[in-house]
Amino acid sequence: MSFFQAKSYLRHWLNAVDEHSIHSPFFFDFYQKVVKLKSDPTIFEPIEKTRSNLLQDQTIITINDLGAKSNHFSDSQRTIAHVAQTSLNPPSICLLFHRLLQYMDCKKVVELGTSMGITSLYMGKKENLTLNTFEGNPNMVNIALTNFEYFETKNINLIEGNIDSTLPIFLQTPIKLDLVLMDANHRYEPTLRYFNLLIRRMADKGIIIIDDIYHSEEMSKAWKELQNHELIYASVDLFRFGVLFFDPTLNKQHFVWSL
Repeated sequence: MSFFQAKSYLRHWLNAVDEHSIHSPFFFDFYQKVVKLKSDPTIFEPIEKTRSNLLQDQTIITINDLGAKSNHFSDSQRTIAHVAQTSLNPPSICLLFHRLLQYMDCKKVVELGTSMGITSLYMGKKENLTLNTFEGNPNMVNIALTNFEYFETKNINLIEGNIDSTLPIFLQTPIKLDLVLMDANHRYEPTLRYFNLLIRRMADKGIIIIDDIYHSEEMSKAWKELQNHELIYASVDLFRFGVLFFDPTLNKQHFVWSL
């Protein structure tokens, strides 16, 4: 953890509130049923076995960082195990994303940054959901596709290529997105650019999740600007990621919660 991240975490911890300070009925319920609820992980055990296999795989692959440079690696040659250890969302976060999809009954979902497909598989477990996931690294694409094939997924579509090119093309299709998980290019300019492309296709009660909002000072700056965007009516800062709500009935509410 960098000095900036440590300082940000301390500030987040000091500002975080619990359910006793939440007066909005919607967010009280959201806090109880999405953030703090403990899911039964049983149905995800096969996915976790796949994660375990990745964490033990010493195969060396080449990863070209298309976004912000990794804090964990100085070159492009890495073992699958190391990449899995540093890039995959932990089970607790994957479970939270799944609960959020269920709670909001999301049907059309976009994920920017497939990685090895573990988070995608969790999200794809929701019934009546279609997930379009974007990944620019060929080796990660191959691993993710192998995992999707193993689980015989029918509702996950992986779009390969640089997101700068593939996302604008995808968004030419008239579609209303219920949820977007942005976990790709952790830099200020691409984060705002992707957001401004996506807002044209967000559903009336859509949600965008921004991962790693305290990855760096520029990501923190991006997060603060997006919180104050005219189309964002509420936000939740969970330190590891932030959640932006487009529902105008939420009346400009902003929360800081601890996971």
